[in-house]
Amino acid sequence: MADAPEIAVVGAGIVGLATAYALVEQGATVRVYEAGLPGNAQSAGESRIFRHAHDDPRLVEHVRRSRAVWEEWDERFDVELVSRDGVVAIGASAADRLAVLERAGDVPARAIGAAELAERLPLLAAYDGPAMLDERGGAIRTRAAIAALAGALGDAIVTGEVISLRPVAGGRVEVRSVGARADYSSVVVCAGRDTARLARAAGLSLPVRLAAHARVTFAVKGTPPERIACLQDGSGRFGEAGVYATPMPGNGRYAVGLSQTVAVRDDGALLDPAELAALAERASAYVGRALPGLDPEPVDVVHCWVTDLPWSEDGVAVWETDGMLFAAGHNLFKLAPWLGRALARAANGEGLEPDLLPAARLGEPG
Repeated sequence: MADAPEIAVVGAGIVGLATAYALVEQGATVRVYEAGLPGNAQSAGESRIFRHAHDDPRLVEHVRRSRAVWEEWDERFDVELVSRDGVVAIGASAADRLAVLERAGDVPARAIGAAELAERLPLLAAYDGPAMLDERGGAIRTRAAIAALAGALGDAIVTGEVISLRPVAGGRVEVRSVGARADYSSVVVCAGRDTARLARAAGLSLPVRLAAHARVTFAVKGTPPERIACLQDGSGRFGEAGVYATPMPGNGRYAVGLSQTVAVRDDGALLDPAELAALAERASAYVGRALPGLDPEPVDVVHCWVTDLPWSEDGVAVWETDGMLFAAGHNLFKLAPWLGRALARAANGEGLEPDLLPAARLGEPG
């Protein structure tokens, strides 16, 4: 990397790393600021769901584009980054999302019956209601993805919390971090819960809702099946109406989370810390009812922040001012390859894709 990088990226979660990697691909020199370890904040954990099914047809298209880049990275880094075991969705919402996918085209997805559901997800209790299979969905191998991108970027990643950003003379942007100061032609901020803070100092008020969340991991009973699909359960049949679950590498463990989150005050304090523990307990109770193939005693738990936008839990948008780009949203891991390339092009002066402008409200149900 050059001694004086031209573009800075704030945040080394999956979106920040994907953006920095895309900048390098596009011939730019880059520096990535990260307060902790890459991928250990909102990108923490070992697995995420890659799913095409969304309520906004535009988002389906961008996810499809992102899937192509994940496959490109599979080959480049010589490691499986998204499993090939599919995603099953159960409940009435599965039919609605299947209809969106069918209208989008080019996404192999179909309704399935109880027998195929049991084959795809042998951990699940008997279920004969509406179900859908997203054949090219799967579990994102998050640690492998973070390691591959961080390894490719090498010493372009520096440890340091960014304290402030501001425009300075010559159309440059100054970055002040703990113990350092530098200026750049542009700055991309993908800093999770800190994005809104840094944007506020730049005169932007991002409508980001901060919350906390828990994902609990359980051991698979007996010999792990060769194939385990990811799960989205909106059925309510097993006592919870918003559940997602993903297998870990090797299929010996399965992570389960509820869609509910814990509210946070303006200063970042939890309104009720006991609610975070309650979410983990509810996940265990759900496993006991819905997933008899798992030992209901947790083996691990990941707590993380949620930063979503008011129009959808899948919403994403980018705000821009004075050479600074601020990316915000939730459930962004699957979108990171496409989003990173789009942010890199914008940082290089090509402009934002229209769907990423806040007024587009990407992710809003159609």
